[in-house]
This record gives sequence, structure tokens and C-alpha cells, in this order.
Amino acid sequence: MTYLIWLLRIIHIGAGVFWVGGSLIMTFFVAPSIGAIGESGQKFAAHLMNDLKFSSRMAAASGASILAGLILFALDARAGEAWIRSDFATGLSIGAGFALIGFVAGMLFGRTTRAMAQLGAQIQGKPAPEQSSRMQAIQKQQRTYSMVTTVTLILAVIFMAIARYM
Repeated sequence: MTYLIWLLRIIHIGAGVFWVGGSLIMTFFVAPSIGAIGESGQKFAAHLMNDLKFSSRMAAASGASILAGLILFALDARAGEAWIRSDFATGLSIGAGFALIGFVAGMLFGRTTRAMAQLGAQIQGKPAPEQSSRMQAIQKQQRTYSMVTTVTLILAVIFMAIARYM
């Protein structure tokens, strides 16, 4: 059983580091750079999302982290009601709640990324005014979802890190 817990913790923490780190880098560095360099940025984003499968890898990491965390929580919960009502379990639960919000916001970000890719494929040359306004609306949604994801994941990390000391 000890080896299973080790494996689950390695998956949970390793995948979580990739997920949170990827979100931080995308939100604060990559996305602003893509927007700042125009058409070249769009090509970079297409390569990152389509060829390198960044979104798919982030989804896999987030799913693995959540699944491993749920299993770990369930294994600990077998200790009984006293453990479930403990401050430690409460801290983990709050962190898990923030992680789930971040997961949903990340899924919404992925949807807007696909919508942007579809719109970008339709644009030939200079975009029409309606295409430009649609692109700006999608970019605004992406910034919102990205920030929600990043903030909630930071809160998830904080609560899970301090849960033992609550």
C-alpha cells in the first residue's frame, strides 16, 4: 500500500507542477508575447497548440493530478469520520475545490482556443471587420479564463501546501 501511495503522490504532485507551471507561464509570458508580435505570434500559437499538443498535454496533466488526488483523498478518508472532519481534510478539500474550478476554466480556455483556430483558418489575408471583432471577443474570453485558471490553481496549491498546518 505504501508504494501505491508513493506512486499516487508522485503523479499528483508531478502532474500538478506541470499543470500549474504551464498555466503560469502561458498566462504571464506566452500569451502576452503572442499578442504583442502579431501574425508571427499566431503562427507560434498554432504550432504550440497543434503540433506540440500543449492543450492536450495540459488536459492530461490536470486530469492525472485530479484523479490521483481523489484516490489519495479516498484512501485517507477510510480512516473515518474524524479524519474527514479534520482541519487537514478541510484544507485539502478547499484546495481541491479551487483545482476543480481551475480545471473547468481550463476546459473553457481550450474551447476558446479551438474557436480561435477555426476563425484563424477562415481568415485569408486581412481579416474582415466582423472577423476582427470576433477575434477580439475570443481573446478577451481567453484572458479571463486564463486568469481564473491561474488564480484558482495558485489558491489550490496554497491550500494543499498548508492543509497539514490548519
